[in-house]
Amino acid sequence: MSYTSETDNDSTRGTKMYDERYVTPMRAELTQIGVQEMRTAQEVDAKLKNSQGTTLVVVNSVCGCSARNARPAVAKAIKGDVKPDTLTTVFAGQDLDAVQRARSYFTGYAPSSPQIALLKDGKLVYMLERHQIEGRNADEIAADLTRAFEKYCEARTAA
Repeated sequence: MSYTSETDNDSTRGTKMYDERYVTPMRAELTQIGVQEMRTAQEVDAKLKNSQGTTLVVVNSVCGCSARNARPAVAKAIKGDVKPDTLTTVFAGQDLDAVQRARSYFTGYAPSSPQIALLKDGKLVYMLERHQIEGRNADEIAADLTRAFEKYCEARTAA
C-alpha cells in the first residue's frame, strides 16, 4: 500500500493512496444503500452545482472512525422518514479531484475525512467534521444527522 498525503501539491494528482481492491468494500458500504458515488470533479459539479433540494455529501475514508462510526451512521440516518433528496459520496485519498471539488462547496470548513455535509439548493447548511465523528458511536452521529435532516429536508409522503 502506498501513501501520499492529501495535502501534497498538484504533482500527485491522480495518485491514489491505497490499492483500489482495498477500498472497494468501503465504497460499497455506501453505494449498496443507495449513495451515489462521484469519482471525478465533473461528476461532483453535475450533482452539486445549481442543485435543487437537499444533498448529502459523505467524504468517505479508510480510517477507523469512518468504518466504525461515519458509514454506519449514514446508513442508520437515511432509514428515517425525512432524508435528503440526493445521497452522494466521494472517497478521500482515492478520487483526489472529486474530493477537492466537493470540498470547494464546503465554504468555511477545513478539509477533513471523514466529513459529512448537507447542502440545500447548492449551499452548505450543515457539516459534521472528523472531530465530531471520531470518539462517538454511530447512533450518536446518526441522531445528529437525523436532526439535521428534520431541520433542512422535506418529509416524503407515501404515494
